[in-house]
Parts: sequence; C-alpha cells; structure tokens
Amino acid sequence: MAGQITRLLRASGDGDRNAEDELITLVYKDLRHRAASYLRLERRDHTLQATALVHEAYLRLSGQRCQWQNSAQFFAVAAQQMRRILVDHARRRGASTRAAEGLVQFNDALWTAREKPGELVAIDDALERLAREYPRQAQTVELRFYGGYAEEEIGEILGVSVETVKRDWKFARTWLSRDLRQEK
Repeated sequence: MAGQITRLLRASGDGDRNAEDELITLVYKDLRHRAASYLRLERRDHTLQATALVHEAYLRLSGQRCQWQNSAQFFAVAAQQMRRILVDHARRRGASTRAAEGLVQFNDALWTAREKPGELVAIDDALERLAREYPRQAQTVELRFYGGYAEEEIGEILGVSVETVKRDWKFARTWLSRDLRQEK
C-alpha cells in the first residue's frame, strides 16, 4: 500500500484531482487513528476532535503542492502539521505561558499536557530549539509523541535503524528535560 500512496502523492502533486480523491480515501483512516490516539493524551475538555484535526492537517498538507518522496515523508509531515495545529490551539486558548507550579520536566510534561496546555507550548518551544541543533532527534520526538509511530515505523520514515531511533529518543528526552529546566 505504501507504493500506491507514493504514486498517488506524486500524481496529486502534479495536479491530478482523481489521484487526490483516491489518496484521501487511502490515508484518511490512518491519519484519523493517529489523531484520535494523540487526542486521548490531551486534556478532557479539549475542543478539537480527531476529525477536525485530520481535516485541518490535510488542508495544510494539500496546500503545500510539493513532490512527496514517499508515503513515509507524507506521514512524517502530517505528524508535524498535527503538532503545529495542537500547539496553535493551545496558544489561542491562552496557554502561552507555563504553569506557575514550577519546572516543566519533559517526561512528565508529555503526559500531563492534557491538564496543563502551557506545558504543550513549552515542549513545542523546546522541540523547536532541539530541531535547530539536532533535527533527526527532534523528528523522532515528533513522530513518536505527535504522530504515534512505533520505533520500527520511525526508523523506516527516517531511514535509520531501530537502535538509532532508541538512541535518538533517549538523547532527545534528556536534552529536552535539560532545556525545559533551564527555561524556567
């Protein structure tokens, strides 16, 4: 199926509307599943629904009109778009500053962001800083946390081994925790 998605991505990028319609049918279920999975980690009163998140992400993706290399690249960019949408949503809801309760620890913040959207914003800011120095490690976090991808899938998307993904994840967690402590 990955080959079929890649073919449709390329045809859609060339302006083929039929390919775009067929592509939506093929990728929608996967994108919706990933969006629903991530939204389960959000706070209970979150106003975005998985369907709206997928639609917004897909609109942003389709507006790019670029030549996709493969389905893995498409799904990686989709995860990135979902992250941006969720962070933009958190910022609009007035969560642009961290909770005043103290330090934001990366490991804890990942799982408590549902109750404290300011932590999601803080993580996003830290992730942007990480990406400037260590782009692959930042992509690993993005794919794992925001995209819901397993280590094997991340390795395939990034073209690295599962062991490299594990090392990158460990490094990124440590780097982000340190960065978040310093930003207090």
